[in-house]
Amino acid sequence: MIVDNDLAACVRGALEAYFKDLDGEPPHAVYDMLLGCVEKPMLEYVLNHAGGNQSKAAEILGLNRNTLRKKLKQYDIQ
Repeated sequence: MIVDNDLAACVRGALEAYFKDLDGEPPHAVYDMLLGCVEKPMLEYVLNHAGGNQSKAAEILGLNRNTLRKKLKQYDIQ
């Protein structure tokens, strides 16, 4: 799917830039950094797309509603 490839290319490009910008410094917590950069805007977008309906947003995301609520609280998303 084109969107998947585009998204993967964006992630690869961002990671390439990140490692280049480290200029020899060791990377740290890359997994958490990447998830934080991607997960919050994704949750915000999908929740907005669902008109603020958490049950619908959870369904779109393929998450349990309680898991979505936990993530919304984690990222301080209303």
